[in-house]
Amino acid sequence: MASEYHTTRRIEWADTDTAGIIHFSRYFCFMEEVEHEFLRSLGLSCIMERDGQRITWPRVSATCEFIKPVRFEDVVDVHLTVKRKGTKSLTFEFVFSHAGVDVARGQVTAACCRIEDHKLVAIAIPEFV
Repeated sequence: MASEYHTTRRIEWADTDTAGIIHFSRYFCFMEEVEHEFLRSLGLSCIMERDGQRITWPRVSATCEFIKPVRFEDVVDVHLTVKRKGTKSLTFEFVFSHAGVDVARGQVTAACCRIEDHKLVAIAIPEFV
């Protein structure tokens, strides 16, 4: 499994508060979007069918530290790193930067689960991941 991914996001008007500064909640949306892009870049998805199993990655933890404000139309670089690959979970670290300066840092932990009878059952991360 690759352990890093990089992309950018332009801050749109809908991402901001009334002062034109990115709303804190958007960082969580961006982290999820970038995680999905990363998985797709590996030929994976956040919901996959494999060997008769339906596998998904629900979040068990998400945090974000806001360092500096980012404004409408700024372009933010987002660097994802797989911080930890456990037996049943992945922890992703995100660094957001603008003009070479870190503006936020986040972390998301997702558990590998099988969907069984409309319930989630934690499983070991399959070899193909």
